[in-house]
Amino acid sequence: MDPVPRAVTIHNFSEKICDRTVYFHVMAMDDCFFLWVGLSANLEHLAVAMCSRYDSVPLSTSVLGDPSDTTSTSFAQRLAKKTKKQVFASINISHNESQLMLLIEKRIKQEMDSLPEKF
Repeated sequence: MDPVPRAVTIHNFSEKICDRTVYFHVMAMDDCFFLWVGLSANLEHLAVAMCSRYDSVPLSTSVLGDPSDTTSTSFAQRLAKKTKKQVFASINISHNESQLMLLIEKRIKQEMDSLPEKF
């Protein structure tokens, strides 16, 4: 009997980071997930990354937005390497806010550790 595919699950959370409310949206599917992070409801960047048996660094590409802003692409790569899943990442935070991004990554790691089934 074929395994029943996992339904799309949605997980939303937010956190006050550096005096700003950061919103997180996760849509988990079989062997992949979509993660959106932003300060307001917009989708300016989208990247996808996946592991390859030919290279230790996951393959990635920018799907939407300025390709010179590698925030979403590099973040998707790190998540793909950590989870061994295909990752669609939309990080809508200015690439100039490195301190905020470090805290956002820490918050996502906490969420992944406490609720791994949501990713």
